Amino acid sequence: MMPEDGVVVRMKGIVKRFPGVVANAGVDLEVRRGEVHALLGENGAGKTTLMNILYGIYHPDEGEIWVNGKRVTIRSPQDAIRLGIGMIHQQFRLVQTHTVVENIILGLKEAFFFPDRPARRRILELSEHYGMKIDPEARIWQLSAGEQQRVEILKVLYRGANILILDEPTSMLTPAETHDLLRTLRRMAKQGQTVIFITHKLEEVIEVSDRVTVMRQGKVAATLNTSETNPRQLAQLMVGRDVLFRLEKKPIQPGEVVLDVSGLNVLNDKGLPAVCDLALQVRAGQILGVAGVSGNGQRELVEAIAGLRPVVGGRIAVNGRDVTRLLPRARIESGIGFVPGERWMALVPSMSVAENLILKNYVRSPIGRGIWLDRRAIAVYADALINQFAILTPDRHTPLKKLSGGNIQRALLAREMSEKPSLLIVAQPTSGLDVGATETIWQMLLAERERGTAILLISDDLKEVLSLSDRVAVIFEGQIMGEFLAEQADLEQISLMMAGALRLSDANVVGEAA
Repeated sequence: MMPEDGVVVRMKGIVKRFPGVVANAGVDLEVRRGEVHALLGENGAGKTTLMNILYGIYHPDEGEIWVNGKRVTIRSPQDAIRLGIGMIHQQFRLVQTHTVVENIILGLKEAFFFPDRPARRRILELSEHYGMKIDPEARIWQLSAGEQQRVEILKVLYRGANILILDEPTSMLTPAETHDLLRTLRRMAKQGQTVIFITHKLEEVIEVSDRVTVMRQGKVAATLNTSETNPRQLAQLMVGRDVLFRLEKKPIQPGEVVLDVSGLNVLNDKGLPAVCDLALQVRAGQILGVAGVSGNGQRELVEAIAGLRPVVGGRIAVNGRDVTRLLPRARIESGIGFVPGERWMALVPSMSVAENLILKNYVRSPIGRGIWLDRRAIAVYADALINQFAILTPDRHTPLKKLSGGNIQRALLAREMSEKPSLLIVAQPTSGLDVGATETIWQMLLAERERGTAILLISDDLKEVLSLSDRVAVIFEGQIMGEFLAEQADLEQISLMMAGALRLSDANVVGEAA
């Protein structure tokens, strides 16, 4: 029975503790039937923990949960599903070799003979009702990221969910797929479904939600009608200070070619082609942003340039020197700095801030003298970087893992930039960071650009690519589909290229990038 006030989910005084951390500190949340309710907050604010409690993955230490007017105890996802709650996680949980219908009915008690026949009819009914076109017989590996997400949504709808939780649902989508998803969510809400939408993208909150709850440091900072707020206010509530939505990118005349990649071929971890005959150039004082849906060869590309993945064919040159077969240490000495998308690839969580800051130059004087380290010199060096890059840490001895995500990223950038590289490779520089930390990282990258460094930027966030880059290259299935000046970017064209539906001719590429 529906409560008279329309509230279908009410969480009261939710407390969740982990060792050394209070993830949720007395959180109250109310979600109404037929609304899209955005849950907004910086990394570590407690929003995903709160939804994992609602879905039964975590159990609250204190507090109450009410669903459709009744107090409930949710011990597992199965309990949540029985209550009509479904969750779509950021990373899809689908069997790639199975069909759509097989994935949707997986784990359910269906008819013994030909269980897919009634399931197929029901899937087609749901897809028609909510405007999510899908082929039930298609195999998951044949589908785009947007289509796979439709399968995830249909999977929870098939199980009878009328309260849907979506965790960062647009992180794997092209702009066109994002637009389609947001339109689908609005349609679902109008037809009586309730949607809880976890995101860090302020523009999506404004576009799709009816109300928004902002969390900060494990508590609710505010719940607002979306129509009565704006991105600046939401950002201030997220981080506890005013955030300047201003990016001053000074005009710079690009210098000589620093990175020259030609005919590059690289395999992925399964031994399959990931980068195919790829060519690109980055000049001094220039940011080349590579835009594309995650999983289209970006990781393999940057690892090949950094020397962490073997090259099958082609050439990589830095400042005119062929580095294709050089070891990572030799590439560092050739002037390459590398900030990977997975930060802990380049850091040691249990080591101190100071120790992480010297990981690349501990053998050099005055820090390193043979097999010995000069602790006093390390302290001076680390303190200088901590101050220069405004790394917020109790002291240089603090284990790096105890810092916030933004300060961990600052420490990584500080280490790479302090080496004064001629080429800086940066992948997903602000992934998981709040708007305040994002603003700081962007300013650091622009300052490095002004110093004359060539920067290769890889990001799944198209807004980030367009904001920072001088030139943009779009990648699809390991190939560059087009390249052009950032100020001439056409979002529709980029979306088509990210989906593999459009490729500019070589003549157009040269003309746009000139």
